[in-house]
Amino acid sequence: MTETRWLNEREMTAWLGFLQATIKVHRYVEHQLKEDSDLSHAQYEVLVKLSAAPEGAIRMTDLANGLFTTKSGLTYQVGQLEKRGLVRRRSCPTDVRGVLAELTPEGHRALREAAPGHVEAVREALIDVLDEEELAVLGRALERVGARLPVE
Repeated sequence: MTETRWLNEREMTAWLGFLQATIKVHRYVEHQLKEDSDLSHAQYEVLVKLSAAPEGAIRMTDLANGLFTTKSGLTYQVGQLEKRGLVRRRSCPTDVRGVLAELTPEGHRALREAAPGHVEAVREALIDVLDEEELAVLGRALERVGARLPVE
């Protein structure tokens, strides 16, 4: 058994700062989206992913990759978006077991309306707090962290 590599003071400060900042930024963005657009952050991310997909549709299994929610959470969020007419599910033409999520015209409208406030909240919570050098370092660091960890 290997010996535990405990965090030193600098590492602990970085870890706790990361946790506190990510929780606060997420809550801030979540609150803004709910207040302004009646969307959760997860729902907004689904709409963004669908809007970037060819023809506005993507397989549910592919949609789950890279989102803030679990696969079961995605099913719930897509169901909520479907009830509002923002998304529809349909069979995948190339795989009888596959299900596509598709952005509706109403979903496009909702995303266009939500995006400006969301971007402003992201700027206020994170982007505008940092200078150009800090943004570059943060971007590179988080890319490395994300690339190292498996997607589940």
